[in-house]
Amino acid sequence: MQRTTDGWGSGLLGVIIFSGSLPATRVAVGSFAPLFLTSARAVVAALIGAALLGLLRQARPKRSDLTSLLIVALGVVVGFPLLTALALRHITSAHSIVFIGLLPLATAIFGVLRGGERPKPAFWLFSGVGSLLVAGFALSQSGGASLAGDLLMIAAIVVCGLGYAEGAALSRRLGGWQVICWALVLALPAMAALALATLPDDWSGITAPAWAGLAYVSVFSMLIGFVFWYRGLALGGIAGVGQLQLLQPFFGLALAGLLLGEPVAWTMILVTGLVVFCVAGAKRFA
Repeated sequence: MQRTTDGWGSGLLGVIIFSGSLPATRVAVGSFAPLFLTSARAVVAALIGAALLGLLRQARPKRSDLTSLLIVALGVVVGFPLLTALALRHITSAHSIVFIGLLPLATAIFGVLRGGERPKPAFWLFSGVGSLLVAGFALSQSGGASLAGDLLMIAAIVVCGLGYAEGAALSRRLGGWQVICWALVLALPAMAALALATLPDDWSGITAPAWAGLAYVSVFSMLIGFVFWYRGLALGGIAGVGQLQLLQPFFGLALAGLLLGEPVAWTMILVTGLVVFCVAGAKRFA
């Protein structure tokens, strides 16, 4: 019981950290090209991760773990950041939340396929209803739809769900923070080469908010968030804890209300309550 509770607590911290990822990416791509942003954030996070692995003298992963680490790297280090950065050039961060609402369901499906989990039938009902609530609410609050942006976000959700599930399964053997650090190190040579090849021609036009966005997605979205997220998935279960992502859009909107003074509609409070109910139901039957 304590293990499961710890897992849900860690997962919740990861979701709170991830809630700022898409807005930060949206700001950053205003000054940085998507390819440079994707590679630069991975390089910064990889250097920090490599330092942690070295300072704490972590053993190298086994050769049998390399395939799983490669899947994690392709899914969450390269695939999701790149695809969302490309998508956010066509759609708003608010519209992208429509697709983030489908991520818990994708994670649960890959948790079954890659993690060997078997949630009860009622779990899928709560997960599906929760996903529809988030997607429906986000769709009603957003605009600027684009077919190219939507297709890129769908692809991002698929590769991210796979990377989450694969990393969570591997975390049971290697540990949560070790998995993301080793995945970052594995991707470092390619990401460093890409960063050098896509360096901005003119640095003077890069705004302070863009630098702040790059810093956030590099340190928090790419590394610290995963430390808590993978630990949560490994301890609490991929399918169950993955449903906490349903709350991510509402954390983002709540932060906007608290920090930026943006109004919070009564519909948001209502939908949030319904989503919390769905998350609780999914936890009960996961």
